Amino acid sequence: MEEEDIQAVVEIENLSYPNPWREMTFRGELYNQPVSFPFVMVHKFQEKIIGYVIFWCLKDRAQINNIAVHPDFRRMGVAEAVMRQVLDQIKKAGAGLVTLEVRPSNSAARSMYYKLDFEVLGIKENYYNNPPEDALVMGKFLDQ
Repeated sequence: MEEEDIQAVVEIENLSYPNPWREMTFRGELYNQPVSFPFVMVHKFQEKIIGYVIFWCLKDRAQINNIAVHPDFRRMGVAEAVMRQVLDQIKKAGAGLVTLEVRPSNSAARSMYYKLDFEVLGIKENYYNNPPEDALVMGKFLDQ
């Protein structure tokens, strides 16, 4: 992800979440190195941004902070393919555990995470607002 990608990323974010991150938050991720890893997904033929993922690596742990795919490109395996690449990169970086938070009502995301062998590690009560909802803390232990 680069500065010129922010507008497209914010557009996808606004289409994807009821409580979207602000443009300033994405800009901050660009400069939060060496901790933050923001990537965009670019359509091979249309050469446009169709999604993004941001994760942090902190020593032996990683956190998926945000992932979204433009509505026009959902249900095509894009997020799963990107998550597999991200998990491989996190493993190569030496992290043994990757975590994320997800709304219990987000059945599509939960289904993908289960498919990728994530499991529920806990619950953060009242984590989300608009609408209010707990967060499932999901995690995956990576074989080293």
